[in-house]
Amino acid sequence: MKTSESIADLAAALSIAQGEMTGAVKGSENPFFKSKYADLSSVIAAIKEPFSKNGLSYLQFPITTTNSIGEKFVGTVTRIMHSSGEWIESEYFLPLLKNDPQSVGSAITYARRYSLQAAAGIPAEDDDGEKAMDRNPKKQRMISEKQVAQIHDLLEQTESNLEHFLKVFKKDSVDNFTEADYAKALDLIDQKIERRGPDASK
Repeated sequence: MKTSESIADLAAALSIAQGEMTGAVKGSENPFFKSKYADLSSVIAAIKEPFSKNGLSYLQFPITTTNSIGEKFVGTVTRIMHSSGEWIESEYFLPLLKNDPQSVGSAITYARRYSLQAAAGIPAEDDDGEKAMDRNPKKQRMISEKQVAQIHDLLEQTESNLEHFLKVFKKDSVDNFTEADYAKALDLIDQKIERRGPDASK
């Protein structure tokens, strides 16, 4: 995270604004996982009035990067500003599983939602990935054939590139996924479905 030389006034204003904020409303539906999540519009609606009343504003810009093995990532840089001129700024990246304009645009929208929600201090509303995550290292077993088939089916339905998907996990086959990999895979696919919106199930 980057900041201006001082953030005293910004911190005070943000503290007041956060006391006035409510959680973003879960109004959008995920067609594959039958869950709801708070979309970008809901996050903006939650902070708009508290920010305005306390001299706060924000800017978000799309950013891209490529790692040492050629994997592409897209995301956003989010800057929260105060009328005093103080600011805080952070970057958030997501792996780009499919390199086309729609995927890039939806990934940036998803990154905007999560980074703005985190920067403003809005309570987290999305818990699908967390519920699926098994955090006990003693239980890292290999996934079942049914789970392998499920991942392949979801990748096909979301038109994801299998080779690129496997690179994210540093695996040569979905058959080699552990339970932790499976939870992360569902979370990534869930993110992509959310970013694509209701038409993803068609």
